[in-house]
Amino acid sequence: MTTRYRVEYALKTHRRDQLIEWIKGLLAVPFVLHSQPTAAYDSNGDALTVMAYTSHRRYTEILRDVEELINDHIEHQKSGTQERSKLKHLVPTVGNFFTPLHLEEAFIYQDQRRRISSRRFVPPSFNDIRLTLNTAQLLGLVRGGPLQLITFDGDLTLYDDGQSLTDNNPVIPKLLQLLSQGVKIGIVTAAGYTDASKYYGRLFGLLEAVKAAMIRQELEDPRLVILGGESNYLFTFDVHSSSMLKFIPRKEWILEDMKQWTETNIQELLDVAEGALRECVDTMALSAEIIRKDRAVGIVPSSQPGAQKLTREQLEETVLVTQQVVEMSSVGKKLPFCAFNGGNDVFVDIGDKSWGVLACQRFLGGIEGSKTLHVGDQFLSAGANDFKACARLACTTAWIANPGETVQLLDELSELIKKTG
Repeated sequence: MTTRYRVEYALKTHRRDQLIEWIKGLLAVPFVLHSQPTAAYDSNGDALTVMAYTSHRRYTEILRDVEELINDHIEHQKSGTQERSKLKHLVPTVGNFFTPLHLEEAFIYQDQRRRISSRRFVPPSFNDIRLTLNTAQLLGLVRGGPLQLITFDGDLTLYDDGQSLTDNNPVIPKLLQLLSQGVKIGIVTAAGYTDASKYYGRLFGLLEAVKAAMIRQELEDPRLVILGGESNYLFTFDVHSSSMLKFIPRKEWILEDMKQWTETNIQELLDVAEGALRECVDTMALSAEIIRKDRAVGIVPSSQPGAQKLTREQLEETVLVTQQVVEMSSVGKKLPFCAFNGGNDVFVDIGDKSWGVLACQRFLGGIEGSKTLHVGDQFLSAGANDFKACARLACTTAWIANPGETVQLLDELSELIKKTG
């Protein structure tokens, strides 16, 4: 859960993905060498055409080389020597890859839509490369297929911040199509409830659409799960329930490692986090109230009359302070946790999105990371659920910036499935 500010903040230089930054630097060289900013004043009318052709050729050559470096890194992964790959030396923060990335072909696809090679003043951007990586990942998934599971964030991925998944949301037909093809769907959200009706209130458009499709016999046994509190509360679609969701007891789905999370350690971590939050409230004189749940603790705006709204900077400071305090505590080294800025509040949850995705994979039949795609909007912002790229530890990922991009991504995925079908 986040705001558009969180997404924009993630795109600032100090929070950017280093692999994307490295590729961006590589592509800057042919842009400088071949762009023609004065072509409009040149008597040679073919200058822009030649520029676009040359730039496109050089960009694809570079991305082909990067693609080969990633393939080499994958081979090192297989032998457990990924630390020795050339890519790891060039980009020390790079992690593991679940599939090959078809970067050359992906760039050709995105260049046709974004006309990257035709630009004279604006070089290949962070977003150009982000979307190219998304396309490359889809190509890798579909060709290595079949795709078995897609998981999604909620706010700013499936619907606008603070809103609900209403029946007129354009993403719903895309999700129904995936379910009809046998693809399982999980929604991994920070919202933590034990009451199914609260999730129904946020997702009713999708749930009602799935029910209607079953009545029309367009779907037989849709596998749709909701994992709330990042990795704490699991619900499955149940057409016979009033809320169309069924709560699954934790003992039926948690991972083996999660069984080691003792209640004593959980409450100790939440105590540490609550202490840090209270200190922030006192230090900055925040108009906020502490909310303690069984697997989370956070602050929300005060309900008192005349209370001041929490500013972005206050929320940001609270997240960073709390995260550091918990990380430096002894219990913070024993348990995974997630501190995040919800745009109007700050919460610390037990677990994180990687555990949520892994739990979905296990519950839905032991699905591999190479057969799973996580679609999210928060991969690098310091107060976001996917900070430290949590979901990337569990499966392939696509980084989107708004719900409209999610729809475009699913259209692209559908097109690729048809072509390879």
